[in-house]
Amino acid sequence: MPLPEAILALTEALSIEREPPIMKIAVFELEEWERDVFDEFSSEHELILSHETLDADNVHNYTDVDIVSVFIYSELDTEVLEQFQNLKMIATRSTGYDHIDTEYCEEHDITVANVPTYGDTTVAEHVFGLLLAISHNLVEAADRTRRGDFSLQGLQGFDLRDKTLGVVGTGSIGLCVISIAKGFGMHVVAYDIQQDEEAARELGFRYVSFDDLLANSDVITLHVPSNRHTRHIISHDALSKVKRGVVLINTARGPLVDSHALVEALANGTVRAAGLDVLPEEPSIREEAELLRSLYREEHDLRSLLADHILLRMRNVIITPHSAFFTREAVERILETTVENIRSYIESVSETEGIPAK
Repeated sequence: MPLPEAILALTEALSIEREPPIMKIAVFELEEWERDVFDEFSSEHELILSHETLDADNVHNYTDVDIVSVFIYSELDTEVLEQFQNLKMIATRSTGYDHIDTEYCEEHDITVANVPTYGDTTVAEHVFGLLLAISHNLVEAADRTRRGDFSLQGLQGFDLRDKTLGVVGTGSIGLCVISIAKGFGMHVVAYDIQQDEEAARELGFRYVSFDDLLANSDVITLHVPSNRHTRHIISHDALSKVKRGVVLINTARGPLVDSHALVEALANGTVRAAGLDVLPEEPSIREEAELLRSLYREEHDLRSLLADHILLRMRNVIITPHSAFFTREAVERILETTVENIRSYIESVSETEGIPAK
């Protein structure tokens, strides 16, 4: 074929519109009302929607998927990930990704996408929901009144105004907490390895060392990710340095707190009360049947499991079921961002392969 004709044929071949690659997408941990959000993928891709978590027990049913979307209760460790044959992307519907073995993903070219911000104000408001419930003994007061008992005995609380709030972690959620605290007239000190001095000036708080925060705070609230550096940041040692009668709030991640150390501190009065939206062994105690099964799994810390169950029954502890993020607005933001993450990934694959995206 003469050279001009060959070039013309090549040009015509390249101009032929080709379809984007068909992906097999599996979305887990879905509530019924959330399913419709992912329907846009069903016209061009194979879509699997499930209310189940994804774990070692059921991953064999999904080994041929290309894209997986999970929430935080699916544990995507090496044992799970190595069973996939075609996995290209994980879209977690959370800010944190400590439930995913990111090192394995990096080694095997698996893209991991999260939702960087969705519930800054939502979680911050929950912090103060827990704190106000503690400071005004709201749970006991409501239960007592429901029984027809209107006595005030034992219900005396404390004001938030002029108390010192210690904020561990000044990311977007931590800064929202500080903003709300200022509205209550609280003094705020903060600890973070990366200090935002501009935010400190604007919001009127100051950075201190971790030990200083422990020693001077009336209330401590945690807003850092869970990793090897932050595991048990609230430990026996840390609790030995706190102001006696401190209140601890944790809406971040369970492993930040040594549950056994917290139980002891609550029992001896070092910690006055705790408001917890997360627990270290939270997924394993959501159902008693799961707890019984977990007794035979080496990966669970039975000591932490026992401490968690003790915390659930202590009267000076308020525990919510990891619901700090759970407002309609926040969940909608999570879903919208996740769909956009998946859509963007598919488009990027199309462009990389020289295939026009629709």
